[in-house]
Amino acid sequence: VRTDTEGKEKEVDRMANFKGHALPGSFFLLFGLWWSVKYPLQYLSQKVNKKSHRAYCFQRVDAIEGGIKIFFSLTGMLAEQFVPDGPHLYLYSGEKHDWVKLMNWQHTTMYLFYGLSGVVDVFTFFSQLVPQGLDRLMLAMAVFVEGCLFYYHVLHRPMLDQHIHSLLLIAIFAGAGSILLEVFLRDNIVLEMFRALLTIVQGTWFWQIGVVLFQPWGGPMWDENDHSNIMFLTMCFFWHWAAAVAILAVNFSLAYWYGWDRLKCLCTGPIGHAAGVGWECAWTHIHTDSKKSGIPRWCLRMFFSYNVTVRLQSDV
Repeated sequence: VRTDTEGKEKEVDRMANFKGHALPGSFFLLFGLWWSVKYPLQYLSQKVNKKSHRAYCFQRVDAIEGGIKIFFSLTGMLAEQFVPDGPHLYLYSGEKHDWVKLMNWQHTTMYLFYGLSGVVDVFTFFSQLVPQGLDRLMLAMAVFVEGCLFYYHVLHRPMLDQHIHSLLLIAIFAGAGSILLEVFLRDNIVLEMFRALLTIVQGTWFWQIGVVLFQPWGGPMWDENDHSNIMFLTMCFFWHWAAAVAILAVNFSLAYWYGWDRLKCLCTGPIGHAAGVGWECAWTHIHTDSKKSGIPRWCLRMFFSYNVTVRLQSDV
């Protein structure tokens, strides 16, 4: 009976550890895939309409992203704290004179900084008092904190565990440096796509770590002392990079082929020149432009309102 109980406890612990890697992996993967679509569209919109440096709809998307970051971060923190074997907000046990579930606390700290990044994203949209670039600086700080936490997370673990996490650190610290450059090189498509790539790699590699170390679907465990496993995982890590590059290439191509004509129609057609031809005339073209471009009518109205505001401000 004791053996069966111990086996069940190990199984529960194994699945909990796997989920602890799958959850952040899913978050990073979703954001990376979204950025691989968003930034090509934003770049193309700037190419066809150079007078408005950054379209209002993309600024609103940044604020929505911030809200999603906050939601994901809160979800992650609650999951880390209140799983059945979690610390439940206890950091130190007075009875045992020991720290309580520091691994969960480290994950909670990581989510905390990403949540703060989301808060800055939202404030950047709603307040002009927020300095430009602060949102990128906060995101770079969150990624850097994640890297530091994971470095000391596996410092005295077995060789395979250390190596597979050290590969993740390459993507993390490269991402932190890239995002820091975005503070000074705003709206740089190369840096933005590189960030999307590294975020996708983070997401897929978190899943890879969970599968290798915890075997959620059963099967033999990996030999932690076999050097061949180290060699394979290093190679596999860069396969993840290659897959992420392919995803970025496909999404950029789709954005160009599918979105170019629609963005050009939106930015240079009657709606794009709304203030120049008159409001009444522009409104009459909304229904026509919507049919031609395939863009929803509400999006055209939003773009029209923003374009008129920008032109009126420039006239003043």
